[in-house]
Amino acid sequence: MPETSAAASTPASLETPLARAAAVPVPDADALAGRFPLGPGTAAASDAERARALTDLHFGSVFTDHMAHARWTRGAGWAEHGVVAYGDLTLSPAAAVLHYGQEVFEGIKAYRHADGSIWTFRPRYNAARLNVSARRLALPELPEEDFVASLVDLVRADARWVPSGEGESLYLRPFVFASEPFLGVRPAGVVDYYVIASPSGAYFTHGLEPISIWVTQNYHRAGRGGTGFAKTGGNYASSLLPQGEAAAKGCDQVCFLDDVTERNLEELGGMNIMVVDDDGTVRTPHLTGTILEGSTRSAIIRLLTDAGRRVVEDTISLEGLLADIDSGRVREVFACGTAAVVVPLGRLTGEGFDVTIEGCAVTHEIHDRLIGIQYGAHEDPYGWMYRLA
Repeated sequence: MPETSAAASTPASLETPLARAAAVPVPDADALAGRFPLGPGTAAASDAERARALTDLHFGSVFTDHMAHARWTRGAGWAEHGVVAYGDLTLSPAAAVLHYGQEVFEGIKAYRHADGSIWTFRPRYNAARLNVSARRLALPELPEEDFVASLVDLVRADARWVPSGEGESLYLRPFVFASEPFLGVRPAGVVDYYVIASPSGAYFTHGLEPISIWVTQNYHRAGRGGTGFAKTGGNYASSLLPQGEAAAKGCDQVCFLDDVTERNLEELGGMNIMVVDDDGTVRTPHLTGTILEGSTRSAIIRLLTDAGRRVVEDTISLEGLLADIDSGRVREVFACGTAAVVVPLGRLTGEGFDVTIEGCAVTHEIHDRLIGIQYGAHEDPYGWMYRLA
């Protein structure tokens, strides 16, 4: 990446409590293995069945043989750790999650390297963020090493499900939900933690082709003091209607504005957003409490900053962005997240405007550097990669 600043200041996102928590070293996988022991009698798909499932991968539509599980009860804490057969859950119709949405989740991937080993990316970041979300939803926190151990034991049980094709990975979905059956409005006294795994191809099937974005001015993703910074299902549920609005307008994704001024960019339905100026500066909306603190966003900010590029976390108004695109000051706009990694935005449209963005050079550089680290093709100077198996 070309340098644009000899002494770029450290962006605030690299010094948040979550960033500091994520920097704590994780014990080696062998030291954590066995905290979620494989249960007896768990059947596995045949080699032929698994091969068929891995031949045409999409995102999140095929699942592996097993899942990790633990249960928390008030007064006793976490127990019943194990890896069990993947299958339907038995849940009371009165389970609190079904009525009050007390639930949080994470998304993280396992990558097969050329030597056959299996790695994941910054697992302590996801472990710490799960607990940030859990605190906001009045759910119990899971020890961060147990979170990583659940990934280790599940991936080792289902290692044959980790694909090796270009851009393919095993997507891991840890989630926590209130399972106690009751209809009173209070934090649940019984909570379940699961991790399921899905061999997946690219999130966007057209790869790094630019996508189109509908900027909604009718809906907001989150409000101040709400759950915007937490990774909880309700945030995504509320994005589905505006995402449908975007699709009706011929767009791939929806972008939300802030709920106070209704003028400033926040994030897409499931990704953070970044802007590249003509002088090489990269700008991204600062964390306001309504924006998810993304692991990919954080990693990109670190990569850019260490390459000498100026990174600014600030307010980005829609009006200002449109003017800067028109004047040529803004050369690129891209989105980033665990599932999609990095994708260029080629079109922004909404009520009264429709603009195109041609550039994508910096986006491609970031994508290649990050993917190279994740798949073991590039050096990992940050210790981000963690060997699972």
